[in-house]
Amino acid sequence: MGGLPGTFYVLLAGMFVNRLATFVATFLGLYLVRERGFGADQAGRVVALFGVGILVAGPLGGTLADAVGRRATMLLSLVSGALAVGSIGFLREPAPLAAAAFLAALTSEMYRPALSAAVADLVPVEERARAFGLVYWTVNLGWTFSLSVAGFVAEWSFVALFLADATTCLAFALIIWRLVPETRPPGTQAHPPLEGLALVFRDRVFMTFVVLYLVALMVFVQFQLAAPIDMSAHGVGPAVFSILLGLNGLGVVVLQPVIGPWLRGRDTAPLLSVSALLFGIGFGLNAVGGSVPIYLLGVALWTVGEVIAFPAGATLVADLAPVALRGRYQGAFSMSFGVAFTLAPLLAGEVITRWGMRTLWLGCLAVGVAVAVLQLLAGPARSRRLAALGIRTRLT
Repeated sequence: MGGLPGTFYVLLAGMFVNRLATFVATFLGLYLVRERGFGADQAGRVVALFGVGILVAGPLGGTLADAVGRRATMLLSLVSGALAVGSIGFLREPAPLAAAAFLAALTSEMYRPALSAAVADLVPVEERARAFGLVYWTVNLGWTFSLSVAGFVAEWSFVALFLADATTCLAFALIIWRLVPETRPPGTQAHPPLEGLALVFRDRVFMTFVVLYLVALMVFVQFQLAAPIDMSAHGVGPAVFSILLGLNGLGVVVLQPVIGPWLRGRDTAPLLSVSALLFGIGFGLNAVGGSVPIYLLGVALWTVGEVIAFPAGATLVADLAPVALRGRYQGAFSMSFGVAFTLAPLLAGEVITRWGMRTLWLGCLAVGVAVAVLQLLAGPARSRRLAALGIRTRLT
C-alpha cells in the first residue's frame, strides 16, 4: 500500500467514496423492467443509450484531460454527473428516461480518462501495475460495501439509490477541489482534438488490444441486463442479485492483494487470454439452468477473470501512451467500456426476445473462447512495442 505519491492516495480515497453508491449501471435495467414496466428489448435499448453515453464520454473526457487538464475535467464530470444521475429516479416516460440514461453516463463517466491519466502522471513506470491494481481494489472495496445494502434499498426505493449515487459524485468532486492539484506534466503540448484522436486510432497495436478487450467486455457486462432478467425468471430477486454482485466485489477485494503482485511485470497476452476464457465460462454456465449455486459459481469464475484483466489492461494502456496523448489513449480505452455497455444490452435484449436465454449464454461461451485465442496471437506485437519503449515483460 505504501510508497506512492500522496496525491495518488487522495484520489484513491475519492474513488472509494464515489463507489459507495455507483448504482445506475447495475440497477438501471432492473429499474426499467420492474418499476417502469419495460420489456426486455425496450429496456435493452434504453440501457444501451447509457452505454452510448460512456462511449462518448471516453474520447471527450480524454481530449479535455489533455487540453484543459486532469483536475478541471474531473470536476466538470462529477458535478454535472450528479445532476444527471439524480434525475433518473423521478422520470417515468421512455423518451425522458432514455435521454437521462445517456446524459448520466456521458457526464458521470468523463472523469475516468482524466483520473487514469493522472495516475500515469503521478506514478513511475515500474510502479504503475501496483498503482492500477490498488485503484481497482479500492473501487471494488467501495462497491462491495454498497452492494451489501443496495438490493434491500432497491426493494424499498429505486429513487433513493439514484440520489445516493448523485451524492457520492458530489463528495468526490469536493475531495478533488480541495486536495488534488493539476498533475499534467508542465510544458505538455496538447495536440488539436481531431489530430490527437486520429493518432490514437492509427496505432494498430493499441487498437487491436482495444477491440479484443471490448469484445471480452461485452461478455463481462451481461450482469447489466441479461443476468438480472435471467435470475428474476428463476425466482431470484433484487436482494439476492445484489448479494451475488457484492460477492463479486468481495472476491476482488480478497483476491487482488494475492494475485496482483504475481501479475506485476508479466506479459499481458496470456493474462488477457485467460480472463476472456473465464468471462465466457462464467456466463456460459447459466445455460445449464438457473439456480443460486450455478449463479454463484459463474460469479466466482468471472470475478477471477476480472481481477486479471482490469489492472493488466489499464497498465498496458498507460505504458503504450505517449505523454502528450495520455488522456486520449485512456479515453479510447474507456470508450471500449462504452461500446460494451451499448452493444451488450442491445444484443442481449434482442437475442433473449428472439431465441431465448440459453442461446445468449452459449454465445457468451463461444465469444470468450474466441477472444482467448486472439489475445495470444496479438501478444507478440505488443511485446515488441513495449520493448522498444524500454519496458520488459516476462512470461513466467
